[in-house]
This record gives sequence, C-alpha cells and structure tokens, in this order.
Amino acid sequence: MIFILVVMITIAAFFVWLNAAKKIRQNEAKFRQVRSVSLLIMSIFIILMLIQFFTQVPAGHVGVVDFFGIVSKNSLPSGINLVNPLARVIKFSIQTKEHKETMQVLSREGLTIGLEISALYRLDPDSAARVYKTVAGGDYETIILIPQFRSISRAVTASFQASALYSTERDRLGMAIQEELARTIAPRGVIIETTPLRNVALPVQLTEAIEQKQKADQESQRMEFILTKEKQEADRKRIEAKGIADFQTIVAAGISEQLLRWKGIEATEKLASSPNTKVIIVGAGKDGLPIILDTK
Repeated sequence: MIFILVVMITIAAFFVWLNAAKKIRQNEAKFRQVRSVSLLIMSIFIILMLIQFFTQVPAGHVGVVDFFGIVSKNSLPSGINLVNPLARVIKFSIQTKEHKETMQVLSREGLTIGLEISALYRLDPDSAARVYKTVAGGDYETIILIPQFRSISRAVTASFQASALYSTERDRLGMAIQEELARTIAPRGVIIETTPLRNVALPVQLTEAIEQKQKADQESQRMEFILTKEKQEADRKRIEAKGIADFQTIVAAGISEQLLRWKGIEATEKLASSPNTKVIIVGAGKDGLPIILDTK
C-alpha cells in the first residue's frame, strides 16, 4: 500500500511538473516556482519508491515474505534484503527466549507439589514461513508452546514419587520434561534448548518425614561407625595381649635352675666388689642368695 501511494504521488508530481513546463511562457515566474516544487516532490517520492525495494531484517530475526497471500518458502536472513515492493515482510525473532511457569502438579502418590520451571526455546529459522502460515498470527508461544509445556510438565511429574523429587530425581525430571516437550513441538518449528527446574516445593508433612528419616539414617551410620571402631580396638587389644602372652611363654621356657644360680653368683660378685658393701649375710640353704648390708 505504501509503495502504491508513493507511485501515485510521484506520477501526480510528474504531471504537475509537465503541465508547469507547458505554461511557463504565459507566467514564467509563477510556473517556474510550481515546476521547481513539483520536481522536488517528485524526486523525494522517487527516492522513497526505490527504498521500498529494500527491507532491513534486524539481527537475531528472519523475515517471511507474503505477496498477497503467497508466502515464500525461503526466509530472509538478517541484514538488508532486496524484495518485491508490493510484498509484506513479517519479521520473526530466532533468539533464545525464556518462559516461566509456577504450577501445582500431582505426584505418583497423588500428593500436590509446587513446581517452578522454565523453558528456554527459540524458533527454527527454516520453519518461520510454516509457522506464519499454520499458526494464527504467528503467535506460536501462546498457541503451541505454553499449553504443551503445562500439559507435559503435569503428565511427566505424575510419573515420579514425591519423595524422590526431594533430592536425587530433580535433574531426571527436568530432562524428562525437556525430551517430551521437544518431541512434541519440534515438528511445529520450535526448538527446546532446556527446561531447568527452579524449585520443587513438597508438602510440609512429607518434607518433615524425609528430614527425620535422613537424620535417622545419619544416626544409624554414626553408630555403625562407632561399633566398627570399637570392634577394631578390641581386635587390637586382643592381638596385643596374645603377643604379651607369647612373649612370656617364650621367656619362661628359656629360664632354668642353672641360669638362675649363675645370675645369683654374678650379682654376689658385683655386690662384693662394691665400695659401699660392709656386711654380707649369706642366705640359708643351698639356693639362698647373699644379703649385703651397709653399716653406714
């Protein structure tokens, strides 16, 4: 429409300029001025008409060309493109976007879980023309993405136990939602990059029960550690006692009557040679050892 309007104004300015050129001799000053103004207008609208042959697609976007209902299969890349001035160019963003959802979903046991989840997505550049033709107004987020995202999140969460989502299964839940959502809407031209879980809010009673169970498990592990340590200490003492007993047995087997008598004689000799020894009392019997007394 703009191109047609520009062409019409340019043609009108051309005829005004041509008519002024014919009448310039009758009133030279007046028609010379009219001719100059019409020439200026005609030049401006010629430039505007030429501009209509070009369109600029912003970075991170593609352009879909619609020529009176005939949609080109090839999308225009970002930058300046040469187009039919009578065609309409609809620009679609192919940048990554985020959609956030906060919803109440049911677990496998039927418990209500508060789920905060996001979807990072973008439009497939090669599918922009198809999305424009098949989705009303090209609003694929509202018509395709959001309803499927909510439905799949609820369906996938219903296959998980609430207690498992408290710790280990969160990442697997996010991956399951991502895979199912991508499988569902990828044929419609929407690419799902990831679906990160921002928060999983379990019922208070379940959370308290899980925490108590974890505390009990930790206490059980602590007691098991203590018992293992005490058992190891008992084993150590048992081994030490056996070693002492074995030593005493070996020593006792090596002590004889002759050895003891010989050691007594050696001790008597050392006592006798001591300068402090003054009185030696010999013990009674054949095995009696001497007793040395200091008179000082």
